[in-house]
Amino acid sequence: MLRPFAAAVVSCIAAGAFCVAASAAVTRVEITERGELPAFHGYERIVGKVHFAVDPKLAANRIIADIDLAPRNAQGLVEFTADLFLLRPADAAKSNGTVLLEISNRGGKGMLGMFDLGGRPDPKSAEDLGDPLLLEQGYTLAWVGWEWDVPARPGLMRLDAPRIAGITGLVRSEIVQGQRTNRASLGDRAQIPYAVADPKSATMTVRDAPDGPRTTIPRSQWSFNSDGTGVEFESGFAPGRIYEVIYQGKDPAVAGLGPAAIRDYVSYLKQSGPDHTGEVKRAIGFGTSQSGRFLRTFLYYGFNADEKGARVFEGLWAHVAGAGRGSFNLRFAQPSRDGHPRLNLFYPTDIFPFTDEPESDLGLTDAILAQAVKSHTAPKIFYTNGSYEYWGRAASLIHISPDGKRDFGPSPDTRIYYLAGTQHGANANPERRNTENRANPQDYRYPMRALLVAMNAWITQGTPPPDSRIPLIGKDELVTPGALAFPKVPGVQLPKEPYTAYRLDFGPEFRTKGIVAFEPPKVGKPFPILVPQVDQDGNEVAGIRVPELAVPLATYTGWNLRDAQIGAADVGMDMVGSFLPFPRTRTEREKAGDPRKSIEERYASREEYLRKVAAAAEPLVRQRLLLERDVKPITGRAGARWDALMNPAGGGQ
Repeated sequence: MLRPFAAAVVSCIAAGAFCVAASAAVTRVEITERGELPAFHGYERIVGKVHFAVDPKLAANRIIADIDLAPRNAQGLVEFTADLFLLRPADAAKSNGTVLLEISNRGGKGMLGMFDLGGRPDPKSAEDLGDPLLLEQGYTLAWVGWEWDVPARPGLMRLDAPRIAGITGLVRSEIVQGQRTNRASLGDRAQIPYAVADPKSATMTVRDAPDGPRTTIPRSQWSFNSDGTGVEFESGFAPGRIYEVIYQGKDPAVAGLGPAAIRDYVSYLKQSGPDHTGEVKRAIGFGTSQSGRFLRTFLYYGFNADEKGARVFEGLWAHVAGAGRGSFNLRFAQPSRDGHPRLNLFYPTDIFPFTDEPESDLGLTDAILAQAVKSHTAPKIFYTNGSYEYWGRAASLIHISPDGKRDFGPSPDTRIYYLAGTQHGANANPERRNTENRANPQDYRYPMRALLVAMNAWITQGTPPPDSRIPLIGKDELVTPGALAFPKVPGVQLPKEPYTAYRLDFGPEFRTKGIVAFEPPKVGKPFPILVPQVDQDGNEVAGIRVPELAVPLATYTGWNLRDAQIGAADVGMDMVGSFLPFPRTRTEREKAGDPRKSIEERYASREEYLRKVAAAAEPLVRQRLLLERDVKPITGRAGARWDALMNPAGGGQ
């Protein structure tokens, strides 16, 4: 049975919709769909839109870039709206009191797939739920649109942010294609780009390496398309080369209202909620990749204090964000731009500071938590990164000194967990797609589920979570790429170098006002980049080693190489790791000259292998890094992997 509307629900002007009265920054919540979740009895699904109005004079809103230039209503407030999607217990008594709010990655909804092992973004049937851990434990699940440039497509979460008419500024659009084409968007991926103010002054360059010389392409050889959202290049964009279009953009969105929307809606939920039942007592913010960088940025600017100075998130979890922040509160911000070996280079993503505690570099001392510590609103924090993030997202910088010579421990209320031997996304198909090697199929979602239970116990009951699991310089577990002891596996080459973060200068008002004056930025010295050390099989020795890594059938890496057909063949592939199966037999190993022991030399039988996998899970369960309920499916996956590799007809190699 659905929870009845409270007396605060009033008719909305929009036909067929409802509005829930609110206060402070959230002026009303317009509910357009509401009903029982058919896939899980006792949960309801709410779709709507949140209306905000923030006072630009309040201290909490002074941190929003360009808030003084934003258009205001008759009361002097800045108005904006955000899409809303909620799944919550219909009976408040069955709520666990925690809202788990996922920061949407480019408008998507991914945490059901993460924590419920394949749950769909908008579940409509039991098959869409996966293993419904989140619903069984009584979480309120929330998504709020925060990104202004998300395309208007069904199911995506968007922020409708006001534009600042008449303002112009530099915009840089990087273009790297996987095949020759004559057209490219000015926006990152599918995102909406900024309008072009002055087509004639725009330039386009090309280079072959991040630090390579740029060659200017004559203006007569390329043009903007008819609607100004892309470029057309007569000769064609060559695969793997790095093109940059720099132009004067106009009418920027007030992008910093995105983190304000997250802040103010969570505060609203905790104060009253849609039905004023008050079942939400605490909040966890979770974000993957772009969204994890958003949360690190959210902390850095001080958004974890609401308009009244109260803590917003009790727990905050940035997953596979590496060392990054991003363009989330800048003029002409491009929130989707990140930074990878061959994607989105030299954007304001991997910029100092990197650590929660104060660190110093080039005369500047700063910390991710500086503002939260000052306002007494620092949350409990999890940072989870895999092997790819050390190779492709400079993750070592969050726990080493800026000179790379010593370990830099996390703050007392921060845990850093390294998911050894994993790529950016979990549970990939082990096949080649524009890569030299097969993709890494390791599934880190199982420890993620256990860590969620630990995080909620930490913020609810004060139970400390497992200690950090990171590779350490002091134990020779974190090394320079040149010191990596990777075995000489026939036909396998390492990337020329890992992704490198540089000291970047975007102009004199970048740190104080969020204004970029230099595009491309002035590039200084690189930061040190360290990678996890490996054993004789090429598997990493530190961190959380899931059973399939501890009892291996293959080498699992966080790096892969680009296929020569897409260009830059010696460069690491963005976000993809490698799956390098061991030889099946001793004869195969000796014939290939592979230094790694074969599968038959390691395990007498399939049964022995699976016993060892189950045994490897036991200490992880005791350490609260795996759930007991997940040991059986983990063992099942291991058995399927054995069958695929040892049965040639199964496509193992």
